[in-house]
Amino acid sequence: MWGDICGYIWGNTSQRIEVPIINERQRQTYFGALNYYTQEFLVKPYKKGDSSNAIAFVEYLISQYPKSRIALIWDLQANKRSAEFKTYLDTVNQGLSEDEWKVTCIKFAPNDPTQNPVEDIWLYAKKFVRKFYQGVQIIFSCQEIISTRYLSSSF
Repeated sequence: MWGDICGYIWGNTSQRIEVPIINERQRQTYFGALNYYTQEFLVKPYKKGDSSNAIAFVEYLISQYPKSRIALIWDLQANKRSAEFKTYLDTVNQGLSEDEWKVTCIKFAPNDPTQNPVEDIWLYAKKFVRKFYQGVQIIFSCQEIISTRYLSSSF
C-alpha cells in the first residue's frame, strides 16, 4: 500500500486494501421533552435508547413536574412500545381514569417534524453541532492547553 501527498491510497487491484478507521463515530443518546406551557426544553443523556432509559426519563419528567399531568408526544420506536414500558405506564396511571392519567403517550411517526415538534429541535441542534463542531473542539483544546501548561505551573 502506498500513500501520496493528497492522501489517496494506491495499490495492486488484485489485492484488497483495508483502511483503518481512526475516528470511529461515538454515539450519545438523548431523550428530550418540550414543555409547551413554559417553552422549556429538558434534555437528558443516556448510554442507549432502551426501555429502561425511556422509563428513567419519564421518571425525571415526573420529578420536574410532580403536580402536573404529562402528555408525551413520542415516535413509534420500539423502546416506547415495549411490554416493560407499557407495564410502567400502567403502574404510574393505576387506578386513574384515562382523563386523569399522570402520563399519557401520544404516538406519532418517527423522525417527522410535521407531527412531532421535538424533531425540529433535534434537527436544529444537529445542524448547529455540524456547523460549529470544529470550532468548539479547537476552543476546548485551547482551554485544555492553557489550563495544563499555564495555570498548573507555579509562578
